Amino acid sequence: MPRTLVISPNWIGDAVMAQPLLRRLRERHPERPIDVVAPTWVAPVWRAMREVDTVLESPFKHGALQWKERKAFAKMLGARGYADSYVLPNTLKFALIPWLAGIPRRVGYKGEMRYGLVNVMHHDDKAAPRPMAQFYQALADAPVRDLARPERLPEPVMAVAPEEAQAALARLQLPGGAHVVFAPGAEFGPAKRWPSTYFAELAQTILAHRPDVQILLLGSPKDRAVCDEITAIAPQAHNLAGSTSLAEAIALISRAAAVVTNDSGLMHIGAALGRPVVAIYGPTDPRHTPPLSQLAQILWLHIECSPCQQRECPLGHQHCMKQILPQAVWQPLQSMLAAA
Repeated sequence: MPRTLVISPNWIGDAVMAQPLLRRLRERHPERPIDVVAPTWVAPVWRAMREVDTVLESPFKHGALQWKERKAFAKMLGARGYADSYVLPNTLKFALIPWLAGIPRRVGYKGEMRYGLVNVMHHDDKAAPRPMAQFYQALADAPVRDLARPERLPEPVMAVAPEEAQAALARLQLPGGAHVVFAPGAEFGPAKRWPSTYFAELAQTILAHRPDVQILLLGSPKDRAVCDEITAIAPQAHNLAGSTSLAEAIALISRAAAVVTNDSGLMHIGAALGRPVVAIYGPTDPRHTPPLSQLAQILWLHIECSPCQQRECPLGHQHCMKQILPQAVWQPLQSMLAAA
């Protein structure tokens, strides 16, 4: 039976936003298994998608060509019998893999110097880029130059078995009651981070109204220091940054009463898992990468200097985030907790 291969993006949020593409591919060929080649740090995202048959973890280092390793990996892929492939990263290196594997149909965007490697070439208008979920989903269709934004963007869907969440709670020795997830980090840079003092004040407000709720701070080891700043003020919160695997973080989010988050990969995971999300935006643009869920509430002031798309605030004041006060986040969060 022929198979389909998808080459994953390197970012967690982008991988989540590619799920509607897989859904479309499964609708077109329900009999065709879909495999995904993904970096180790992104692989758990794909394992939480029902459309994925097998996740093949990429052995390549970031930025390195590793020609010998790519040829060996492509040879292994060639033996799996792929009819088509979808190359989601725009780089030359990832387009080499399905070409070396001899996969006959190789779909992707123009990217960097990929003519021949990608033989079903899509194009996007850099001056007016499409939202990422639509950008990826369009690869399932014939290439077109102009694709209007739909009234409603496709919503990614992920799923986690309840026992995975219970196992994560047990390993971390956490109670099994209601919990709210905070995701205070942002891989892109500090400009995207809502102040840690605001997260701490929000935690105190939640616990004053709902002392039965646990506050779980999730993130990578890089986010540990920011989460320490929160627990220094709100010691009842549990700092789990760097203490969970991504698979465990996904499982914990899957049973959260609500998720409060910066524009981050965990934000997209929360939305795809169907959890209520309060998403705080400042220097980035929610029109391009929103949390795609009817349960998500976006807070974005869109002040004069936003979106600047900078890692650090070029004006030094970070007004786009600091002017979103804890009370503004508490307002939509109250109804989310009431429904939990």
